Amino acid sequence: MITSPSYYDQIGGAPVVRDVVERFYARVVGDDDLKPYFVGVDMPRLKRHMVMLLCSVLGGPDPYEGRDLGEAHTGMGITSRHYDKVGEHLTGVLQDSGVGEDILRDVGLVLAKVKSSIVAEPAETAD
Repeated sequence: MITSPSYYDQIGGAPVVRDVVERFYARVVGDDDLKPYFVGVDMPRLKRHMVMLLCSVLGGPDPYEGRDLGEAHTGMGITSRHYDKVGEHLTGVLQDSGVGEDILRDVGLVLAKVKSSIVAEPAETAD
């Protein structure tokens, strides 16, 4: 039986994920709209959690065992617009790293799936 490598293996594993996370947070913290969310945050700790989470999303060997995403973001007042900007920064860094469209699509699906757990405002309804 032939199995295809996971996305995690396809992109180069933990070293590439760590690099993606470093560049991702450089973009996010450098974004004037997003910077206020990170004031006083233990960035080394946050980056470790993001590496674990992204490794898990990409099919890495270890499951994510951090806090529930909704719980971790409670009280932060994250807007839908800001959530989307964070997602754009993540996919931009992944694109810059040369990941395939299939990986970008699946990461986008995960971002869409967890959005309602992280965004503090009610979803907009179509009129």
